[in-house]
Amino acid sequence: MKFHQLFVASLHEPKKLAAFRLLPIGRVIKYVFFFVSIMTVISFGRFLFGDTELFVDSPELNEYSKTMGGLIYPSALIFQFVIATFYVFVRISLFAAIGLVIGKVLKKRVEYRFLWRTAAMSITVPLLSTILFDFFPMMETWSTLVTSIIHIAYILFALKYYPKAIR
Repeated sequence: MKFHQLFVASLHEPKKLAAFRLLPIGRVIKYVFFFVSIMTVISFGRFLFGDTELFVDSPELNEYSKTMGGLIYPSALIFQFVIATFYVFVRISLFAAIGLVIGKVLKKRVEYRFLWRTAAMSITVPLLSTILFDFFPMMETWSTLVTSIIHIAYILFALKYYPKAIR
């Protein structure tokens, strides 16, 4: 499947989300890194245009950023990419583990490696929601809870199409 087909299917087709467990892991990781790149670019753009108030709060950081000069921008881009990658992969792994427990309760034939792929493909809407909530400071406290519920719901909908466990 092409990227845009994966994207559209991950938005509203739980049956295909369940089928994505059979995709090669390289394809799934490319899909995840696309969203990591989007998060990094948006975060770096906000940093460039002064949307964040990181250096205003700390005079030491403000002084350090002045001494670094132009090196602060590539450093910030690399750090933001690493942090976004860590955040997304930990989130996928955590929700795959939650999906494993839910799958066992629903008596489905589940393996962590397949649930990890399903969780990775079902992260589309939660990550887009996270990006959207990032622009609304009033939603800052609730965004993690809301996106977590959305992610679990997508995994739950996909688990309905997993095969039954053999007893």
